[in-house]
Amino acid sequence: MSRAVKILDIYQNYISPLTGSNCRFYPTCSEYAKWLFENDNPFVATIKTIARILRCNQFFEGGIDYPKIEFKPKNIVYGKKIEIKYCMIPYKKDGYYLIKSYK
Repeated sequence: MSRAVKILDIYQNYISPLTGSNCRFYPTCSEYAKWLFENDNPFVATIKTIARILRCNQFFEGGIDYPKIEFKPKNIVYGKKIEIKYCMIPYKKDGYYLIKSYK
């Protein structure tokens, strides 16, 4: 787990409950950032997270805004069980919407 994801976990578990639910988007800005840092280049994830936070104010409508990532499959071992953590829906030639899978 990267350092950024650990910091976001601390924010979500200890700081965010004290401030209440103020995000205008679904998923929340912190969850959006966490998904990006788990699945994208850290530099790109930082830029996308800053852009999202700047849009999270009264001048923008808000709504549903899933992170968009580029996905390049790694080595796949057939017959090996894997945990499905995210669902990826195509939106461009090499891009995907990232949606968290809940059990």
